[in-house]
Amino acid sequence: MEQSFYNQQHCPAGTLNLQSEKTVDFFLKTDNLMLLGIALSSGLMLLWPVIQRGRAGGSVSTTQAVQLINHEDAVVVDVRPLASFQNGHIPHSRNIPLAEIADKAAKLPKDKPILVTCDRGQIAVGGAARLRKAGLERVMVIEGGLNAWLQAGLPTSTKKK
Repeated sequence: MEQSFYNQQHCPAGTLNLQSEKTVDFFLKTDNLMLLGIALSSGLMLLWPVIQRGRAGGSVSTTQAVQLINHEDAVVVDVRPLASFQNGHIPHSRNIPLAEIADKAAKLPKDKPILVTCDRGQIAVGGAARLRKAGLERVMVIEGGLNAWLQAGLPTSTKKK
């Protein structure tokens, strides 16, 4: 009885049906479907870095990276090409280009934190995900990569390791 009272008092006859028809019409129009598609895809693009970081195992700031290196003997893996690595890198880091990382993951210690870096920290996310897939658990990306390291005024090296 309440439903019929509500329909009679607040919604003129046929209004509810008309509203549902308008909703269906909205979804059937090509322009609106394109707008919805754009909204969904842009939302997914905004979420993609968050999803990738989750697969990579998280990230650490340059300060946290220094603490892990000093207190837990963290191993820094630089996934940049050799030429970029030789121009300057985090001291004592290992150069394992991204294409080779899955093959060389077994050579990395499983009992120490692994910090993955590149120029800006974006490519390192893929490297960290591959290391986690290879069975390493404590893998993290240095936020901002070597650029953030340099901005923090931390030392770099050109020595091979």
